[in-house]
Amino acid sequence: MRLSLKSILGKEALAAFEAPGPVAQGLPAAAYTSEAFFALENERLFARSWVFAGFAHELAETGDVLPVTVGGRPVLLVRNAGQQVRAFHNVCRHRSLKLVDRPGNLGSKIRCPYHSWTYGLDGALRLAPYFGGRDLGALPEGFDRERHGLVPVRSETWHDWIFVNLSGDAPPFENFIAPLIARLDGVDLSELNPLVTIDLGEVAANWKLLIENFIEPYHVQFVHQTTTEQPLTDHYTIDDPGCLGCAVDVSRKAKREDTLSADSRYLTLFPNFGFGLYLPDQVGVHLDIPVAPDRTLQRRAIYRLGHDPAPTELTERIAKFWRDVHTEDRDMCERLQKGRASDAAGGGVLSPVWENSVRSFQKLVVDRLK
Repeated sequence: MRLSLKSILGKEALAAFEAPGPVAQGLPAAAYTSEAFFALENERLFARSWVFAGFAHELAETGDVLPVTVGGRPVLLVRNAGQQVRAFHNVCRHRSLKLVDRPGNLGSKIRCPYHSWTYGLDGALRLAPYFGGRDLGALPEGFDRERHGLVPVRSETWHDWIFVNLSGDAPPFENFIAPLIARLDGVDLSELNPLVTIDLGEVAANWKLLIENFIEPYHVQFVHQTTTEQPLTDHYTIDDPGCLGCAVDVSRKAKREDTLSADSRYLTLFPNFGFGLYLPDQVGVHLDIPVAPDRTLQRRAIYRLGHDPAPTELTERIAKFWRDVHTEDRDMCERLQKGRASDAAGGGVLSPVWENSVRSFQKLVVDRLK
């Protein structure tokens, strides 16, 4: 039986979420805890969207590979001989073994460890040893090697960020990325230099809570009192078609080096690309990978704009600062997840001033799952 949103969330809860009013109801708790809802997201949302999957700088050399999970499916990212990043379904065409289970460099070929079927970096099947008999290169009569290469996944790399679309029928990538570009105030990302990537590990919270936390400014002056100097009244929300988030314009020098006080943009592309711009010269990008209804892998890459390399001491200080910020956010998101186990947990209510972008994000989730 195919599940519907009404059967998963409950007819009354879904109706309350969709009801108009001056103060909107948030998504019902089951949207963050239900295995069925998570399965529906993988099927209808992550499989059919442009999904942020990885950082290109981690595939620097020919033959570098990175196994990732997109919509619950194993996907393989690889740097080919033409210096392009390609994506393939991470399964051998022989018996569907997961080909690559850890990052590394495979040289010029991808070899299945089970029966040694071997593929080029372009995904073409190069060798199926003894598949047709006792000779190494023997193939069964009528077997077409060209039809048994790795199955490609539609992918695009924009600056350092790799996106994939499993279904192959998402809108053109240029249309997808355009709303974010329009919000970058003419900032030139061509001089982007990676400083550090922080692996934040597994967060015990639903992926949506991490996105919602990123795009609303309401919590900043309460949760980040020791790490930021960005008063709530200086913030505003961004609720554009295709680009959701918030921003702050403070235009003053930070009072302390270990706090953030800069004009900033917190922008997202649905479903999971989080882009932070901290003027004049810093960028931070979030990679959130849903693992289960209550678990999300999170990493953050930090960049500097400009040709000059950052001093080691500066890089270490920036990394510590952002780890501290994320620890504060992580604690709140994990407690949000725990709260949804309560019988009193409904959808909550959303501020029409500070959480309207959260409301738009939640509506996108529901619309994609219908």
